[in-house]
Amino acid sequence: MSGTEISFINDAFESNFVAPIGHQLDLFEEKVANYLGENCYCLALASGTAALHLGLIIAGVERESRVWISSMTFAGGIFPVAYQGGVPEFFDLDPSSWTISCDLLEERLFKAKKENRIPAAVVPTDLYGQGCDMDRLESLADQYGFKLIFDSAESLGAEFKRGRKCGTAGDASILSFNGNKIITTSGGGMLVSRSKDFIERARFLATQARDPAPHYQHSHIGYNYRLSNISAAIGVGQMTVLDDRVSARRAVFERYRQALDFRGVEFMPEPTGYRSSRWLTAAVFDPQIIGVDREQIRVALAREGIESRPLWKPMHLQPVFAGANYYGSGFDEMLFERGLCLPSGSDLTNDEQDEVIGIIKKTIGR
Repeated sequence: MSGTEISFINDAFESNFVAPIGHQLDLFEEKVANYLGENCYCLALASGTAALHLGLIIAGVERESRVWISSMTFAGGIFPVAYQGGVPEFFDLDPSSWTISCDLLEERLFKAKKENRIPAAVVPTDLYGQGCDMDRLESLADQYGFKLIFDSAESLGAEFKRGRKCGTAGDASILSFNGNKIITTSGGGMLVSRSKDFIERARFLATQARDPAPHYQHSHIGYNYRLSNISAAIGVGQMTVLDDRVSARRAVFERYRQALDFRGVEFMPEPTGYRSSRWLTAAVFDPQIIGVDREQIRVALAREGIESRPLWKPMHLQPVFAGANYYGSGFDEMLFERGLCLPSGSDLTNDEQDEVIGIIKKTIGR
């Protein structure tokens, strides 16, 4: 916590608005919209998954709709496709950025147009705090006519080229404020769009789709997806330290990178012009070069009570999506096999980080 949250929480209690309505909720949406710029509109919701679900509904995804999506992502970034009865098709990453391969997308879109099989939507994931190629993805969306929803759950505070903030592109973007993100509302998410109509339609669905009438009347299926005013108050306080948190995470990443600058150890790249939030420090360990594998390093850290975690297991390898179409060469599979997310908290001390670094060096014999 930043230390300022309690004053906003007290304001919420004093107003007697503890439900999903109130000044703090409006203020949180306003703070995020002002931070992102580009005339964005924001809708604060119970989770990033809820935000993606509403985004897909507004985008027209329904039963049998094809949705093209990054395979290396969190389950919450794909499950809403299943909620809608859509058909996910998974895509590999670009080794230069570790985000969805635009070359592969363009190649498949060219073939899909000939077959009249353009997807209803494409959902690229901003992986571990690094944004996708917004410009090229928006250009492809304009050219081929699909809806574009960015999963920016992990990248609030990151920037693409020209200082354009992640979370501002496409038809909509989704953010997450889960407890493990750079800033948190304990749980929560946000739907962001430059279209006011997109957000207002989502707002209607997020509040049980109640028709304007003195009684409760419903002509559409709605959802109870709004964020509470209390949680939003936490978010207002968290927004005051967002840039500081990003700077801290970037410093953690850079310290790891310099200390573990060995052949056989690689870190997530940052293409020219990008500015990742470095939400998590992701590293890849090549066992053929360093003599030990990712799992041996993870276990060595665990023995000392230090948690680390493999990179996301690609969705096309998950039992629940067995048989789904996958396009790529398996770069994401290699990242999962060899990759490890290291302790990356904004409050990680130098001594704590030195302990992690020391264990890794000892494990790989350096």
